[in-house]
Amino acid sequence: MPDSSPAAIPEDTFQDPSADSAEVVQEPRLWRKDGWTARVIKNEDDDGWAVEMIKDGEPEPALVGPWTMGRDKKNPKPLDTSAFNTLVKTASEVLRRHEQQLHALLHKRVGLSTGDGDIDVTLDIVPDEYEPYALLTALDAFGEQIAQVRVAPSFKLNKARAQAWAEGGFGRID
Repeated sequence: MPDSSPAAIPEDTFQDPSADSAEVVQEPRLWRKDGWTARVIKNEDDDGWAVEMIKDGEPEPALVGPWTMGRDKKNPKPLDTSAFNTLVKTASEVLRRHEQQLHALLHKRVGLSTGDGDIDVTLDIVPDEYEPYALLTALDAFGEQIAQVRVAPSFKLNKARAQAWAEGGFGRID
């Protein structure tokens, strides 16, 4: 019969963030719950400790920050429910801000008044690794597409360029 005592189980078994995410783990240096893993690690920048928060399925931590020393001033303070919940909230906010920033970078909108009514011109950048491009789209007041052209991902959308495109009959744009 194999030895199943805690000493016989390799330590890295408990530290793999890609392990089954459905199980709840609440160890002093590793917590896994509700799609998140908090792991206390040695701080590479100094003699202290750090904590990293990894969302299940993500290759990189969403948050890495300093972690408190324990009473012995040598080992890290153990994770607890309150700390874990705070870390989840903070890491979620970091991801949300990152997503908002990325969305703002990749999607622009300009509103115009034309003889045919109000239109919105949108620029949606598709950041493909090999062939990035952008789509310039004109939408009427009801959200119906009037025209769409493919442009370079470096295209700068502003009111003057959108107006010129509309006045030119929504043709090809350089």
